Amino acid sequence: QARLVTPQTVPELIPVVNQAQARLQVEPVQIFIVTNKTLNAYTFGMQTPKAIVLHSALFHLMDQDELQFIMGHEMGHVDLGHTWLNTLVGGMAGIPSTYSAAAILELAFRWWNRACEYSADRAGLLACNNPNKSITALIKLEAGSDAHSQAGILRAIQRIESEDDDLVNNLSELLASHPMIIKRIQQIRDYAASSDYHKLQALMNQNLQ
Repeated sequence: QARLVTPQTVPELIPVVNQAQARLQVEPVQIFIVTNKTLNAYTFGMQTPKAIVLHSALFHLMDQDELQFIMGHEMGHVDLGHTWLNTLVGGMAGIPSTYSAAAILELAFRWWNRACEYSADRAGLLACNNPNKSITALIKLEAGSDAHSQAGILRAIQRIESEDDDLVNNLSELLASHPMIIKRIQQIRDYAASSDYHKLQALMNQNLQ
């Protein structure tokens, strides 16, 4: 039921795809759009081309720079080997073992998954070259359908700013596949201020040429 993105089917998305691929020098991927009201994107695959799936709701709420961040984030998962390794490790996690060993494996896998998200966020930032838009994309993902209004965005920001103040949230993160949004935003800010980011961004600009 997904629609494959091509110059004929979704021409307006092709510049976003091409720029992210050029900047990150990622292997060929196939982009699909699924009609869905939730804000989500994901990537998977063991062989080339990997698949990136975007929910249609993204196009109603994200501007081009924010879409560039999301596209770069998903391409980062591909470029950094997260897609096939995630499938491999996820499968290995199902091997029968003692409860204690299984729990340790699960915690380690979740930790690795969260680390992958930070790395993919950096790729997204490199793809869009706009820290503020990278952050607003994350805020909109958190806001969901509330992102249609300024009040909804403000409520999402309040939730994000307070989420790491709660001990329960900090403990729950240990079992989560994604880090708290507030931590992802801080990581983006720190990386955008680093010399590594500016050096890599110069190389990304050369890739476009």
